[in-house]
Amino acid sequence: MNQQQRQDAIIELVRRQGYASIEQLTEHFAVTPQTIRRDLNTLSAEGRIRRVHGGAGLESSTVNTAYSTRKTLNLEAKQRIAALLARHVPDHSSLFINIGTSNEVIAEALLAHQGLEVITNNLNVAAILQHKEDFNVIIAGGQVRSRDGGIIGEATIDFINQFKVDFGIIGISGIDEDGSLLEFDYQEVRVAQAIIRNSRKVFLATDHSKFQRNPVVRQGNLAQLDALFTDRTPPDAICRLLEQHDVALHIA
Repeated sequence: MNQQQRQDAIIELVRRQGYASIEQLTEHFAVTPQTIRRDLNTLSAEGRIRRVHGGAGLESSTVNTAYSTRKTLNLEAKQRIAALLARHVPDHSSLFINIGTSNEVIAEALLAHQGLEVITNNLNVAAILQHKEDFNVIIAGGQVRSRDGGIIGEATIDFINQFKVDFGIIGISGIDEDGSLLEFDYQEVRVAQAIIRNSRKVFLATDHSKFQRNPVVRQGNLAQLDALFTDRTPPDAICRLLEQHDVALHIA
């Protein structure tokens, strides 16, 4: 069993039990306590488990990892995902880009394009794109979240509903094995749902850490996507759903 397989198995064990001690994990995987501690620290830093004294428990389903932490987590994977997704967006396209650190990296990858029209509820995305003279960047109105520059609320939804674009590029905080797309903020979810409704094609960009997170708010379902862009092969249950609903899978 390699490191990735062991870490995935640790997460599954923690999910089944709600808590696993270092002693139990050491015995279960026949490795040293130091190895398990390194695994737990890595998984905790990625937001996949909650590190507690003597072991690990389930990550919170109600509170997201801090924005400053998420901005650096899995950055190299996010950059690969962004580069791959950008290749599927033609020049002179119209698109929504919503809230999320992965989407901010995608905005950077799109700077090599020509003539894009971008509607966003993410101040950071707008700041990245604003200097591209041949882009038309439109910012949605609404309430600005101080923690990450996301724009949310009824005014944001009304604004999004005025458009019909070629591509909706969305991020997510978690994907359940039943295909549910999950988030932490109900208001953010309602804006994302409006983006999905008003996009001819919907692209979801997410790194591997999101496949075993369980935020509390349902945003939608994998069946609503046209393509999923990620950095590792998803769990078998997710792969079956993607195939069942004819959702293209792109692995960077």
